[in-house]
Amino acid sequence: MKKLVVLHEDNHLIAVQKNPGDLVQGDKTGDETLADQVKAYIKTKYKKPGDVYLGIIHRIDRPVGGVVVFARTSKALTRMNKMFQDKEIQKTYWAIVEQNPPSEAERLTHYMKKNQEKNKSRAYDKEVKGSKKAVLDFTLLGRSKNYFFLVIDPKTGSHHQIRVQLSKIGCVIKGDVKYGGRRTNKDGSIHLLAKSISFIHPVTKEPLVINARPNKEDPLWEDMNRLYTSINT
Repeated sequence: MKKLVVLHEDNHLIAVQKNPGDLVQGDKTGDETLADQVKAYIKTKYKKPGDVYLGIIHRIDRPVGGVVVFARTSKALTRMNKMFQDKEIQKTYWAIVEQNPPSEAERLTHYMKKNQEKNKSRAYDKEVKGSKKAVLDFTLLGRSKNYFFLVIDPKTGSHHQIRVQLSKIGCVIKGDVKYGGRRTNKDGSIHLLAKSISFIHPVTKEPLVINARPNKEDPLWEDMNRLYTSINT
């Protein structure tokens, strides 16, 4: 079993680093999930007999890495679900894209429609039947020789939203062949990272910011991390 990277832990919540390729929740593949790993970690650490309670609050796509928060109590799960519904939780993503965006900073508004059979979504400029409004803000952080670094703040949560909206404006995420990428990444990942999540703790009411760690073995993520750190320090 892979070593679990715990980013935050208290009596009500646990946040971990999801690796690209990990499933947050079970699907038809039957593969081990991140939730399974977290339950095993809690069971061992706290010597808990029987089943371990773990509530799934949110998910990120299988080829995407980053921070995922789970609830350790039903009280925390109920309150976090409501906070997500009320848009009281702020998420920030990093993306490395193949093309230069049309502007250095922009708000994108589209209408997303999911194709269940193909597990793909499509973005429309105007509302269509069965579509859902999707909004995100992006900022161009900088670039490497061949790629461009974006910081993204999604304002809504739709299926494959960031991937589809960026593809729609011609900024396909590196490795995302599903939405027009030139080629796959060797490890099956795409260059999208759920970098941080911030909210008021549902029980203690303290502000909480949890940050994922970019992959140090990937030179592109390292370049972006260095650039972000130099700008924000």
